[in-house]
Amino acid sequence: MESTPKDISPKRNGLSLAVSNSLSLSTSPNAIFQSSYQSPTSSFGGLRLARASTGAFPKQLKPFATEDIKILLLENVNQTGRDNLQNQGYQVDFHKSSLPEDELIAKIRDVHVIGIRSKTKLTARVLREAKNLIVIGCFCIGTNQVDLQYAAQHGIAVFNSPFSNSRSVAELIIGEIICLARQLGDRSNELHKGTWNKVSNGCWEIRGKTLGIIGYGHIGSQLSVLAEAMGMSVIYYDAVNLMALGSARQVPTLAALLNDADFVTCHVPELPETKNMIGSRQLDQMKKESYLINASRGSVVDIPSLIDAMRSGKIAGAALDVYPSEPGGNGDYFTNDLNFWAEDLRSLKNIILTPHIGGSTEEAQSAIGVEVSEALVRYVNQGTTLGAVNMPEVNLRSLTMDEPDHVRVIFIHHNVPGVLRKVNEVLGNHNVDKQMTDSRGDVAYLMADISNVNQSEIKELYESLESLSSRIMTRVLY
Repeated sequence: MESTPKDISPKRNGLSLAVSNSLSLSTSPNAIFQSSYQSPTSSFGGLRLARASTGAFPKQLKPFATEDIKILLLENVNQTGRDNLQNQGYQVDFHKSSLPEDELIAKIRDVHVIGIRSKTKLTARVLREAKNLIVIGCFCIGTNQVDLQYAAQHGIAVFNSPFSNSRSVAELIIGEIICLARQLGDRSNELHKGTWNKVSNGCWEIRGKTLGIIGYGHIGSQLSVLAEAMGMSVIYYDAVNLMALGSARQVPTLAALLNDADFVTCHVPELPETKNMIGSRQLDQMKKESYLINASRGSVVDIPSLIDAMRSGKIAGAALDVYPSEPGGNGDYFTNDLNFWAEDLRSLKNIILTPHIGGSTEEAQSAIGVEVSEALVRYVNQGTTLGAVNMPEVNLRSLTMDEPDHVRVIFIHHNVPGVLRKVNEVLGNHNVDKQMTDSRGDVAYLMADISNVNQSEIKELYESLESLSSRIMTRVLY
């Protein structure tokens, strides 16, 4: 008879079933959940792969009473993501906006999974209160809004969507290049006010112009292809050597790019070395009457320096989609109270200001919802960390329905000498079918599938691993 998958993960002071180390989901360590079998939602250990390799259906590791799993989704996460999580039977608490920090802390105390976008800040202060949290889903590209180190050190995995909105951002940049070259924003604003101002002075075709891309990653490389299709020449600067697409050419220094480009666009992450990457010195290095675009992170461009450069005529136009401080919701908030230079910025000519909408298309948000929610389901149900930004990437092929007495052990621990010897002493009395471990900085992640394990042995396995001084989090899925 097939066994029903469960999760032994007791409270710190007891042995009742839990998803994390702190929340009891049942009063008995032998309690089971009642749920019909469902096919996995992804190709990792999915139905097609498992049947092709073993001839058997994968064993769905739903290691808990799914109706007791609490998920908090903020900032209007796309319906596709909400549907994926609700279809698993989880409790989903959905909010259209971010929450003030104190309200967020009150909400996060009881949840096992939280999904956010770019406005919610998961600081150490917030995460310290999240006693039951096992995973964070960032339904966006960036993860700088999360204290990744604190999360990792407390066994909380973080996933994001590094690819899904790349095309949307790249298309926005192409549109902004054309709008800046033709001063379309100013002409539109003038005509809205009733002023007919038909001019050609300072308006250009983009064909034959040079686009300089700072950061040749997923967005930068797609933008490169689109720009060449529009007749532009493309140069790019990146911290590492990357293969060029089409006729694009990598330049050795940022200064070389700034000296040669008619349009400069930034696509870099928020790092200490990218803070004020474009300041007064870099603006001086740009060609006279060139254009600057930033849709990466608000800290990359020193905006007061940009204001000065535009007022002097050095920079002919700019487009900004991100800012050092951004409002927590929609409204009349883009004022000097938010950023002291906001009104000076708004007064400039030929400047496009957008409210962090680079990835805000129906297609991108739908794809992000699918990608991140599937990563969350895989992690919660199977322990797979592929795609995690703060954990080692570990994955094992799925257990199958032909392996009813197998369990999956997940041991997140401090990366210190001697841990694997102690873990293997615990596992050594059992038949370990497969095992994988990897480390990332101070945190290591071990996953092992063990066969022919009974209920009492599961409890013993858990307690033995929990007793190790190196433990961060232990889960036993079956």
